[in-house]
Amino acid sequence: MTTQIKGPALFLAQFAGDEAPFNSLETITKWAASLGYRGVQIPTFDSRLFDLDRAAESQTYCDEVKGICADAGVEITELSTHLQGQLVAVNPAYDLALDAFAPEHCRGNPAKRQAWAVDQMHKAATASARLGLTHTVSFTGALAFPYLYPWPQRPEGLIEETFAELGRRWTPILNHYAECGQDIGFELHPGEDVFDGATFEMFVDACGGHDAAMINYDPSHFLLQQLDYLAFIDLYHDRINAFHVKDAEFNPDGRQGVYSGYQSWTNRAGRFRSLGDGQVDFSAIFSKLTQYGYDSWAVLEWECCLKSPAQGAAEGAPFIKRHLIEVTDKAFDDFAGGERDTDTIREMLGL
Repeated sequence: MTTQIKGPALFLAQFAGDEAPFNSLETITKWAASLGYRGVQIPTFDSRLFDLDRAAESQTYCDEVKGICADAGVEITELSTHLQGQLVAVNPAYDLALDAFAPEHCRGNPAKRQAWAVDQMHKAATASARLGLTHTVSFTGALAFPYLYPWPQRPEGLIEETFAELGRRWTPILNHYAECGQDIGFELHPGEDVFDGATFEMFVDACGGHDAAMINYDPSHFLLQQLDYLAFIDLYHDRINAFHVKDAEFNPDGRQGVYSGYQSWTNRAGRFRSLGDGQVDFSAIFSKLTQYGYDSWAVLEWECCLKSPAQGAAEGAPFIKRHLIEVTDKAFDDFAGGERDTDTIREMLGL
């Protein structure tokens, strides 16, 4: 019997590097397959693995990419545009930090950087369609995040104008994705203006309820915010198009809470962990997603402040595989009921 949720899959961004086998798509996919992964999520911002400009222009190149993955024994789950999406909306407070995500010719020029990011987003939709995919994953960027805490008091209208501007920037992009038969699963993540259910609703409203605005569900970010990540699925399951399987733990004490006191990742009250080492209830998550009919990929996004990436990747595939559910076609005691004709049922009811 097959499982409804596909997996295990691996997001390659955290593992790409300059040394073999992590420096080319051919070798990194073979490495992933050797660990038991059946799918890979490809970062479009890492030219060692993927050339987005070529992919947007050439079906031949996209066929080559699909062939490389197929030869390794993995499928492409989604294209990731996290870094380009981040640059669609940048508060000036983050200009210097986020310039590193842009090519050198755009740095120091916010308008040019944003135009490049929008163009990259358009190319990713075209490339995803050429690859035969329907889902992508990304970030929304942030204009208001420096004003997250309401002190000093925010000027009246600041948040409303922020989301109106996000709508103006993202709606044309979402329109292009819809035209290409694609959608975008936004990772709801602190550092983005869209980081929880309330802000996602505001974003979708600002984009006119756009059907292409979806959610890349990642419970680790919700646990660190102390948000009910299971109730979130109840509320937004119809908008979830992608799933990052990522663990985290939150251990508040007398010195730290949710904000974690500017401490290093190792010393934070809230920190990311390898699968199984944190506090996320993945059995409940896989059950809920299965219950609501989620049938796309379960993708490991590995981050941990203690464990090595090699060990985290090796442990991730069997962890995900253990949580995949082979869906039953009947309850365990269905045999006891069986079918009855109307007369028998009426007799059972004393009618």
